[in-house]
Amino acid sequence: MNGHTNGVNGSASSRVLTPGIFAPIPTFFLPDTEDLDLESFAAHVVRLAKANVRPLVSGSMGEAIHLTHAERTTLIKTARAALDGAGFADVPIVAGTGAGSTRETVALCHEAAAAGADFVIVITSGYFAGALTRDALKAYFVEVSEKSPLPVIIYNYPGASGGIDLDSDLITEIAEQCPNTAGVKLTCGNVGKLTRICATVSETAFATSHPRKNANAPFLVLGGFADFILPSTYANGHGAIIGLGNVAPHACARVFELSVASLADAALLPEAQRLQGIVARGDFTIAKASISGTKFLLEKLYGYGGRPRKPLPPIAPAAADALWAHPHVQELVAAERELSGKTAP
Repeated sequence: MNGHTNGVNGSASSRVLTPGIFAPIPTFFLPDTEDLDLESFAAHVVRLAKANVRPLVSGSMGEAIHLTHAERTTLIKTARAALDGAGFADVPIVAGTGAGSTRETVALCHEAAAAGADFVIVITSGYFAGALTRDALKAYFVEVSEKSPLPVIIYNYPGASGGIDLDSDLITEIAEQCPNTAGVKLTCGNVGKLTRICATVSETAFATSHPRKNANAPFLVLGGFADFILPSTYANGHGAIIGLGNVAPHACARVFELSVASLADAALLPEAQRLQGIVARGDFTIAKASISGTKFLLEKLYGYGGRPRKPLPPIAPAAADALWAHPHVQELVAAERELSGKTAP
């Protein structure tokens, strides 16, 4: 892979985890069989890379819960081959590896490394949420990070983990005590939590006092929604992992770029605020349509998307028409077309 290595056999990935925008890539399926549509998947990964948006494979948006281990491996290999073939050999791949048990999660981490992923993102299992104490949750991430051959990003998403919501103290403790952790994604949408975590891990002293196992994997604090990219930058956050990055990659990446640049040049702040508003309104509207709505928009915009894997239903025709016609969506589409240099309807 052009001289790059992943975490197989203990070798550290040479690809660097840097602040920015990541998108949880949808898994596309063939309409008649629900088999993987690898052609659309590869094309989409490259499309986002060209917009400076990096891929997260087999996440929530990717319907990881509907995928077999073999399919997850296939998607990682397909993404790596597509990126390398398009001249993006330096773009890292983050793979979702959270599962029902600690044992299976660790196994998925090893499989992701063998397939060519560079980092993993791990959600807590919510099936027995009521029985998972604070100590049990901490023990889960400690064990997974110790046994994973790849750096681990903590995934805090109460909506997909039985309501489990890791607090800022616990996340900070894990970051301090587990050198193979490389960040956290906050799909709880809690900006206060993000600020508190950043107050510790984004300080220069943190990297000195708590060095990472892999020097290419600093601890990043990433939002899980597109509506607080700008505020999180001013709290010393590091970007976001967002589903909207699939629909409007140029717009999302531009908000982050302007946000960072405005720290040094305040004259850029009004434009950052303007575009953040467009992205935030679009994200709020599209997120309510979930995976099926995002896939519909991708079909509308780029010619691929299709349906979710059953039992998830497709978006209803009337809801799809209303989503496309929504002024917040149309405003976002117009901004994306302008930033990408495309004006076609």
